[in-house]
Amino acid sequence: MLDRIRRRLTLGYLGIFALIFVLVGLVAAAGFWRELVSQQDELLAQEARNQAENLRDGENREVLATGSTEFTWIALDPEGRVADADPIAGTLGLPDAELAREALAQDGAVSATIRGSNGRTRVVSMPIYNRRDKVVGVIQYARSLRQVRETVNGLVFVLLPLGLGAFGLAALGGLYMSGRAVRPVKDSFERQRSFIADASHELKTPLTLIKADAEVVLYRGNVNPEDRKLIEHALAETDRMTAVLSDLLFVARLDAGKLPVSQEPFDLAPVLLETAARFEARAASEAIELDIHMPGELWARGDAARAGQILGVLLDNALRHAPPKGRIGVTAHALDRRVEVSVADTGPGVASEHLPRIFDRFYRADSSRSRAGGGTGLGLSIARDLARAQGGDLSTDNAKSGGAVFRLWLPKRED
Repeated sequence: MLDRIRRRLTLGYLGIFALIFVLVGLVAAAGFWRELVSQQDELLAQEARNQAENLRDGENREVLATGSTEFTWIALDPEGRVADADPIAGTLGLPDAELAREALAQDGAVSATIRGSNGRTRVVSMPIYNRRDKVVGVIQYARSLRQVRETVNGLVFVLLPLGLGAFGLAALGGLYMSGRAVRPVKDSFERQRSFIADASHELKTPLTLIKADAEVVLYRGNVNPEDRKLIEHALAETDRMTAVLSDLLFVARLDAGKLPVSQEPFDLAPVLLETAARFEARAASEAIELDIHMPGELWARGDAARAGQILGVLLDNALRHAPPKGRIGVTAHALDRRVEVSVADTGPGVASEHLPRIFDRFYRADSSRSRAGGGTGLGLSIARDLARAQGGDLSTDNAKSGGAVFRLWLPKRED
């Protein structure tokens, strides 16, 4: 249990670290992109001004810039008609009439990102003035964002291995920190486990003596009916307390990892039949039908004795909650990689709010499925822990027709 808590703490730490790293990386990449685009806008504005000077009054035609797949330009008159242009202006999305109107309206340079046939392009649009500072047109200068994108991608490729390395260091750090965080809990848990084991062991001896003395008094025969009833009640309570102590000792051994659980191939079919036979008389006395469906062989991998213990808990639980003249259906079958046994009763079922915690230790659901009928509150928890110790699991749900269904699955024997 503590190992699962430690793993969850580590995964949570790594998840937070990964989220922070991704967010920081996105912010860094976005900021780097914005800075590169801003620098490109300044260069485009300067190129546009130089080009506008070359175009002014039709002079200096010999120094007009010649475009390429990376940059180009176009000049428009105030009505938006093309006055002069680089031959490949259209490949980068020029002209942009809306941007031209915006530059005229603001009487200054404006920038925007547009999409041309060769991808996304950054465009600067500004008015062209003659020597008397009168607007005679608009010049648009465009440059592809390919180099900006490649530069940002290069930054990402640099950050990626750094991030993976940092993620690995964070995993080690998370394991270390989670270990420190769990250590006080582990120490407290160990003290509690030792106390439960010692107290349970110490209490079993006086309970055994009390039971023995009460049985001697009871079976001597010279006890009046009223005292007999009191002694029988004391014996029943002694048996119940002994069962509680046995379960507590079992849980303590299970938590300490001192409970042997085999991992060997075994046939689950005879285990199921033998376990069900122990409950047939009890089911018949309560007029409950015990119906079993299973194949002739059901080979699993695990511990046959522990599997029988789990099935005993499930059948006992079903008999507690199945009504008189009810039915308990036990179905077993083999799947691809596992074998599964389901135990369904016709009782009241489990309320949906209790389903997630039905296997918690000492957890009590509503009164319709209470354990007041002699249970210790540990049976289902022990059964699930035993199933997981064999590499399987135990789950529960409510059947559509009513009643609860408990499903045990174990690994299938490898052929």
